[in-house]
Amino acid sequence: MSRLKLLFLQVFVAIGAIVFWHIVTNYPVISDVKTMKFFFSTPIDVFTRVIRMFADGSVYRHLWITLVETILAFVIGASLGIIIGFWFARKPLVAAVFDPYVKMMNALPRVVLAPIFALWFGLGIWSKVWLGVTLVFFIVFFNVYQGVREVPQVVLANARMLGMNERQLLRHVYWPAALAWVFSSLHTSVGFAVVGAVVGEYLGSAAGLGYLIHQAEGVFDVTGVFAGMVILMMFVMLIDAVVTVIEKPLLVWKPGETRTV
Repeated sequence: MSRLKLLFLQVFVAIGAIVFWHIVTNYPVISDVKTMKFFFSTPIDVFTRVIRMFADGSVYRHLWITLVETILAFVIGASLGIIIGFWFARKPLVAAVFDPYVKMMNALPRVVLAPIFALWFGLGIWSKVWLGVTLVFFIVFFNVYQGVREVPQVVLANARMLGMNERQLLRHVYWPAALAWVFSSLHTSVGFAVVGAVVGEYLGSAAGLGYLIHQAEGVFDVTGVFAGMVILMMFVMLIDAVVTVIEKPLLVWKPGETRTV
């Protein structure tokens, strides 16, 4: 499928969803119009609110705070995931000892940690950053760990036969293999960094996109809630586009496929 055709289909799906939203909130298709507008607002009202928020500049401060929290959560979480993932992959005994604790921490709902982080770090950005870190870390950690462990033994044997020491193996074999896995999960990691920031803002903050949505919800401003959600989706799409631009030139090495004859 050509890129132009794919883009057309994506736009068609978006237009179809908006048209369906407009029909069910302006005509008694599912329920009466007043009830549907109360629960779902209308696309015209929502997009008018979005335009007004950008026009009066009230949303830029909140976007900036969420962006800072997202970047910090991603950088810290990805860095810790890479370092500890390499360590566990290269030290099987350490990985075996900590394996049940890693699984327990990964299974812990992150929402439970939000009040604890708010208590420890206050209602500023750092409670949201560390909540995002807990989401990003495990994604990157498991990808790095698996990437290092799945380096083909034939490649390792050939590298050692050529005289590579452990530092050279790390630089020329293990790191490229793990890098491919890291970038394969980059989009997901950034998305979860946004989730951590917004959920933290929603549960307790004085600014950010999550704060905007929570404030609108508190006064039953459905149009404001949907406007915040639309801005959040636009924000995520923009970040994803930036990640795609950065990813392509950096992901120059991919693990080869092994075939059996």
